[in-house]
Amino acid sequence: MPELPEVETIVRDLRPHLVGARVAGVHLGHPAAIRHPDPPAFAAGLAGARLGPIRRRGKFMLLGCRGPGLPRGTALIVHLGMSGTLCLSAAGEPRRPHTHLVLDLGADRELRFVDPRRFGRLLLGPPAALERLGRLPRLGPEPLGPAFTADWWHACLRRTRRAIKAVLLDQRVVSGCGNIYADESLFLARVHPQRPADRLTRAAGEAVRRALPIVLRQAIRSRGSSIADYRDGFGARGAAHESLFVYGRQGLLCVRCRTPLRRTQVAGRTTVFCPCCQR
Repeated sequence: MPELPEVETIVRDLRPHLVGARVAGVHLGHPAAIRHPDPPAFAAGLAGARLGPIRRRGKFMLLGCRGPGLPRGTALIVHLGMSGTLCLSAAGEPRRPHTHLVLDLGADRELRFVDPRRFGRLLLGPPAALERLGRLPRLGPEPLGPAFTADWWHACLRRTRRAIKAVLLDQRVVSGCGNIYADESLFLARVHPQRPADRLTRAAGEAVRRALPIVLRQAIRSRGSSIADYRDGFGARGAAHESLFVYGRQGLLCVRCRTPLRRTQVAGRTTVFCPCCQR
């Protein structure tokens, strides 16, 4: 599933090409991908809209939209789900199977949302209003932002007995972190993924807090992990998966101590760790 680095890469790719563009036409290939409002209202709201700033919140992309009848602060909100991609393509390029949304931007350009497994979702409206309606989840602080402080993090850990990896995966606590970068951050911090959060020492908790931004920024520099379906804003693969230390490497040797990496389950997710480095 695309996580913070993958979504951030797409946002940075698309920003210079989308801001100020006008939507000349809307094609819906799979209306069930539209979660708010209903598909006809969604298409009507986007048609003729002028696109504004694009930003990321957690694993969501928010593309500002201005147009007749659209409330102030409206955004096209995209969640890629497990297999979604959002790419800028030439209008004459053949559309891939499972293309659920196409925005005609003129000048031979189309913005296409493709999602083979159909876990992604599209919404149109002011984000704050959609959150009040329960259409968008309430998200925790950004791990790359100023609110991700040591005192706040330590207080979060003291309040729960859940495994530390489960805490990292909880989008209400840390927005944007998923399975790949939780495993990588815990390896860098030398913390076992099943350690109860409230049993971590202050130093161990701080090691996790410091490791997560390091891992995320490195993955952004490498343009995300193309382990499965992920592609950047132009349809190219990222390279972050080529330098992962533990994720997907069960049975291989730890790069630090040469101990075979082990696999377990935490919060229903496959988890890989080093039994020597992460006691």
